[in-house]
Amino acid sequence: MSSFNNVRQIVYGITLLFISLTGFGQMPIFKRYYIADIPGLDWLAKFYVTHEMHYIFGAILIGFCVYMAVDFVLSKKGFSVLTASGIAKAAIILGLMVSGGLMVVRNLPGVYFSHTLIYVMNLSHLCLCMALLMISAYTLVRKKSWIK
Repeated sequence: MSSFNNVRQIVYGITLLFISLTGFGQMPIFKRYYIADIPGLDWLAKFYVTHEMHYIFGAILIGFCVYMAVDFVLSKKGFSVLTASGIAKAAIILGLMVSGGLMVVRNLPGVYFSHTLIYVMNLSHLCLCMALLMISAYTLVRKKSWIK
């Protein structure tokens, strides 16, 4: 069972890495700061590549989270076994899914959101992303788990 948990951690880590890279890649920071000039990283400066990859990894993250939630519920563990950092991560990921889903809907043809709502969605998605990265770094360094 331990190796299965390692696989879950690796899948989550790789997904978090690529969803962060592709999310930030949609902003012009990788080209502006010459990171995309590093051999093999030129794809980070291509908006449509990072945009499509972000959607793919977003779908993987949603699928992974649904799988983990179902596994958690079916294993008959109550939510009382979640640590404070686990609850915080789960809430942030849920917020990212909601804000990301709204941003996907916004990109559909014929859908109109006000400029203020788009601005709020973009900022909330970015802030939630930064919060997830910070709490993930904290739990990685402090070796904190999702569950007790």
